[in-house]
Amino acid sequence: MKRLLFIVTEDWYFVSHRLDLAIAAIDSGYTVALLSNISTHRGLIESKGIEIIDWSLDRRSRNFISEFRSIIGVVKAIRHFKPDVVHAVAMKPVLYTALATRITGIKARVYALAGLGFIFSSQKKMARLLKPFFVVAFRWALKGHKSRLILQNQDDVALLLNYRVIEKNRICLIRGAGVNTELFSPQNKLSAIPLVVLSGRLLWAKGPEVFVKCARLLKSKGISVRFALVGEPDAHNPESIPVTQLHEWVNEGVVEWWGRRNDMPDVLRQAAIVCLPTTYGEGLPKALLEAASCGLPIVTYDVPGCREIVINDVNGYLIPKNDEQGLFAAVEMLLNDSLLREQMGKAGRELVLNEFSQKKVADETIKVWDGLTS
Repeated sequence: MKRLLFIVTEDWYFVSHRLDLAIAAIDSGYTVALLSNISTHRGLIESKGIEIIDWSLDRRSRNFISEFRSIIGVVKAIRHFKPDVVHAVAMKPVLYTALATRITGIKARVYALAGLGFIFSSQKKMARLLKPFFVVAFRWALKGHKSRLILQNQDDVALLLNYRVIEKNRICLIRGAGVNTELFSPQNKLSAIPLVVLSGRLLWAKGPEVFVKCARLLKSKGISVRFALVGEPDAHNPESIPVTQLHEWVNEGVVEWWGRRNDMPDVLRQAAIVCLPTTYGEGLPKALLEAASCGLPIVTYDVPGCREIVINDVNGYLIPKNDEQGLFAAVEMLLNDSLLREQMGKAGRELVLNEFSQKKVADETIKVWDGLTS
């Protein structure tokens, strides 16, 4: 029986983005383990037959000693579990796994980047300074005829090919983490007052400030509508929005903040529109996959990842990046036209069923693992 080790920073992320993939791996005959920083999801993960190996990793740490310990943690996990293939997700796990697999001699390595994140999307000085170092580091990390890189959109593929990070024949384009189309289904519980939702990590680059501006404008016009931010700040990300700022917006009375929710299907069934004015380095936002699967129209910026799931004028609106007025107008148009919302929602649901189901993503990923271990 083949042995597969997932390496993921946080257990909550594994549960939301990779748990169903791990279950599919088990169903395909793999023995599966997870190396991660375990907080509250141990019971759920272990109940699925997945071995847990605790890993202490701070995604934002720059302390050499703690980072060295994190690398040693990967080495120890590999020596303990003896995987046939490792599957590392996100930048730090990819780099640390690359080093650990060279130490331990593991050849079959799958690296997954769910977007290129802060380093490649931000224009801040820190990001511009770090980018050349990350390009060199990834060129080294991704070497090896049995290493594969999974990316979620064509824009990221083109960018990394342009930087000559990896050869094209070792890139696997798998669009997103997939969505459970039975769980996320159109069973709307709409209230008399339409609800517009932004869900995900609350980072400046994901557009909550623009979302709040939209709420202010439309409410100032006398439109009866609610706006809800669903998610939490990410203290490990330099783009994280302070909790004090979130409370200021709530106290202003223009938006609600619901925090992180574990019942997203129910949240989305209350919504009329999902709006994500992101400029972040997205892979393929799971929040938009879930919205489309629930039959909701989407308003978002025309940026990598988002344009994979939204077809302009079909299941939502792709607004030119940073065109706030265009975004506000699109949300207002949908609020004023329930038939248009219904038509776009149906188109989005059909798109997900055809191209973004969990089964499709799992089948494509298992094919990558099998190709490296056969």
